[in-house]
Amino acid sequence: MDKFRMIFQFFQSNQESFMNGICGIMALASTQMYSAFDFNCPCLPHYNLAYGLGILLVPPFILFLLGLVLNNNISVLAEEWRRPRGQRGKDPAVLRYMFCSMAQRAMVAPALWLSVTLLDGKCITCAFCTSLPLESLGNASQPPLSRGEIQRVLARIPCKELYTGQQLIAREVAVRYLRCISQALGWCFVLLMTTLAFLVRSLRPCFSQAAFLKSRYWSHYIDIERRLFDETCAEHARSFAKVCIQQFFEGMSTDLVAAHCHLPRKAPADAGEAAEKLLGITDRGTMNMALKSWHRCKPPLHLHPPALPTGNGWAGEGQPPTHPSAPRKETAAYYSWV
Repeated sequence: MDKFRMIFQFFQSNQESFMNGICGIMALASTQMYSAFDFNCPCLPHYNLAYGLGILLVPPFILFLLGLVLNNNISVLAEEWRRPRGQRGKDPAVLRYMFCSMAQRAMVAPALWLSVTLLDGKCITCAFCTSLPLESLGNASQPPLSRGEIQRVLARIPCKELYTGQQLIAREVAVRYLRCISQALGWCFVLLMTTLAFLVRSLRPCFSQAAFLKSRYWSHYIDIERRLFDETCAEHARSFAKVCIQQFFEGMSTDLVAAHCHLPRKAPADAGEAAEKLLGITDRGTMNMALKSWHRCKPPLHLHPPALPTGNGWAGEGQPPTHPSAPRKETAAYYSWV
């Protein structure tokens, strides 16, 4: 249990680790789904191709969409792409990095499904059994048959109990021929995916490492900023609800005192702390305006010390003082209450 707890904590350490864990789980799930799937070829002309290619291509597409849905970056990417420009510009490089990172993780399970399916060979055997070269694999002395009859006979090759065309072409020869082609395609696909992954990992730092680091940094920043904003809103809502409930019960206590029922209870000690956490936003309209302002014009990514008021205005409007005061140590702290 301790090992599983450590693995779970590692997956929760950051967004990338969490998504890598999701991709690993989906990859294992895809292999388990294929092993538990009961493959039944219809063994009918014009249906074998649709069934075989459907089993080969449709589940990877579903797994890809599922990987996009489970990826938290899809909502972050959509919000960043659709939001108004406001006071903060949108960097296309960051959007491209988020999309590529999301697509790469979502492609793991589909690629594994395709690899396992091609290496197994059942889908290719079912889909292309009617396209066998009878001139090189079939019996040259077979009785003359029409094209439709030959198609019906070849369509039954995946179904061992239904096949009756041993005189036309041996079933073992046809199955082995198609399975070898499928396995060759599977190994080529695995080699292609491995080569592409190697090239991306090894050649990317040689060309655009600085741009990649900037895109990666701001992509992480957008995700962290969104989570901190959600936590801040949740904390404000909690404090707002606490103050509303306390004011309600204080009003009820005042009414009961006026009716000579009992003495009012002492207000909780954390009432002032909850009021301070509201940051001056104490009504619904102001909060809605703040949320709308955050969406329309996010603050620019430029940190600066707050301007100090003077007798004639703000200190930041004039020239800097000739004799500056002692340097201050500026710190930025982020608090989140869960």
